[in-house]
Amino acid sequence: MRSIWKGSIAFGLVNVPVKVYTATEDHDIRFHQVHAKDGGRIKYDRVCTVCGQSVQFADIDKAYDSPEGDRVILTDEDFAKLPAAEKHEIPVLQFVPSEQIDPILLDRSYYLEPDSTTPKAYVLLAKTLEKIDQTALVHFTLRQKTRLAALRVREGVLVLQTLLWPDEVRAAEFESLEDVSNPRPQEIKMAETLVESMSGDFDPTEYTDEYQIELRKMLEDTIAAGDGKVVHVESPTEESEDAEVVDLVAALKRSVEAAGANVGSEPKKSAPRKAPAKKSAAKSTAKKATAKKSAAKKSPSTRERKGA
Repeated sequence: MRSIWKGSIAFGLVNVPVKVYTATEDHDIRFHQVHAKDGGRIKYDRVCTVCGQSVQFADIDKAYDSPEGDRVILTDEDFAKLPAAEKHEIPVLQFVPSEQIDPILLDRSYYLEPDSTTPKAYVLLAKTLEKIDQTALVHFTLRQKTRLAALRVREGVLVLQTLLWPDEVRAAEFESLEDVSNPRPQEIKMAETLVESMSGDFDPTEYTDEYQIELRKMLEDTIAAGDGKVVHVESPTEESEDAEVVDLVAALKRSVEAAGANVGSEPKKSAPRKAPAKKSAAKSTAKKATAKKSAAKKSPSTRERKGA
């Protein structure tokens, strides 16, 4: 795996240097659009609708069209003026009971690896999260887009899962479910019996994507027959970066004292506070637009693959 981000988790006054890796991958086969006549690759040109000329990506700005028809054009300098979280820091905002996080809010998952010669602070945070059975809410900024995220432990490894903002979850309002009578007790009992007969332990390896398996077999057979072409793509190299290690015990003590608690006392359980998601929700529109241009600069071929 190749790390996509380097920084540190800010846990009170403790800094935990980490590398971030994408935890999941898409195995779907990607296709390109080609000319059916000669197999030539189809490419797309960015053409201005006013002057009719091709426009280089460096000369493209972002624009917002209001419902009233007003167009606002923003440059990179304009977006740089907007407030954003520290790009190389993952600040812990709050610890909340894990069951209070609705799974529908979960978005992308990332593994965190300690980026230090002495990963003691990393292990301490992981063990603490396991023991208290709580999830840390953090801010995570990737490609100029800040997200609220959940930090938890999976098999001893810290996992960061970005969360959708509340206004990104659609309300489920269906007229077809209105005025529907409740099932009868005997119907529920029969349904429970059926569920019990089909119950078992979850093993993801028992399930396969039959479509992708057959598609890959078709492509391999075609290549073996000499009817296909193979293109090799170079992978980008990874850059290294050193991280500093802090005095863990002293930093923890100062963090507890700064929080107004006594060292060695039992942690007090407080009522869950409202996560600061809505406070930053108004900024998400501009940040969403920024992420698109940044991602395109890092991988220009993305637009072609989407066009396919």
